[in-house]
Amino acid sequence: MKGALSAIPAGLREPLLAEYRSIVQNFAEHRWSPSELSGGKFCEIVFTILDGYANSAYSPKPKKPRNFVEACRQLEGHGYVPRSFQILVPRLLPALYEVRNNRGVGHVGGDVDPNHMDAVFVLNSCNWVMAELVRVFHDVSIDEAQRIVDELVERRTSLLWIGDNMRRVLEPKLSLQDQVLLLLCTSAGKISVTDLLKWTDYKNASYFRKLLSQMHKQRLIELSADGSAALILPPGDKLASELIARDRAT
Repeated sequence: MKGALSAIPAGLREPLLAEYRSIVQNFAEHRWSPSELSGGKFCEIVFTILDGYANSAYSPKPKKPRNFVEACRQLEGHGYVPRSFQILVPRLLPALYEVRNNRGVGHVGGDVDPNHMDAVFVLNSCNWVMAELVRVFHDVSIDEAQRIVDELVERRTSLLWIGDNMRRVLEPKLSLQDQVLLLLCTSAGKISVTDLLKWTDYKNASYFRKLLSQMHKQRLIELSADGSAALILPPGDKLASELIARDRAT
C-alpha cells in the first residue's frame, strides 16, 4: 500500500494511513460517535496532498486552512490536475468536514441519533477517496485501486499478538471458532489454512478442517474449493467485531 502512495511525502502519507486505519477500525468496533469516528483530520490531510499535487510542492505536514470550504473551492481552479482531484474530491471533503463539525450534537427530542448513519457516510467516503488517491498516484484501474485499499487495513486488538510470520490469540479460553474468526478479521484477504492451523497451535488437523467446513456452511467464512485458504464473510466479521468490542469494554 505504501508503494502505491510512494509519490506522497512520508510526512503526509503516514498520517493519511494512520487516520484511515483509525476510521476503519473504529467503525468495525461500532464506535460511531463523532469523537471516535471523525473524518476531520482525514480531510485536512487529503486537502494538503491535493494542494501539494496541484502546486508541485508538498507541505512537510498536514495543514488546516482557515476557511476549509473556500480552500477546497480554490482547488477547482487547477484545470491541469486529474478531474477527480479538481472537482470530485474537493467537493466531497467539505461534506465530510461538516460531519465532524456539526453532527451528533444539538439534536432535539424525537430526532434519530445520526451517529451510525454519519459513520457509514464517513467510512464509505474515505474508502472512495483512498481508492482514488491510489488510482491516480499508482496509475491503476478502479478495481485494482480498491483491491489495494482493501488490503491496507489490519485491525488491531489487544486479543492478538502479531510477530514475524506468526500470530497468536492471547486469550486461550476463546473457542477455536472464535480464534479463527479473530485471526481472519484482523488479516487482509485470504489466509492459508496451514497458517491458521499454525497460529492457533491446534494439533488435530482433521478436526480443524472439519470446523472450517462447518463455518463455511454457516457462511461465517468462505473456504476455497480445495480447502487451502479461508476468507471471513460479513456474518463472521460481525461476530469477531463483537469479541473485539467486548474486550475493549473490559
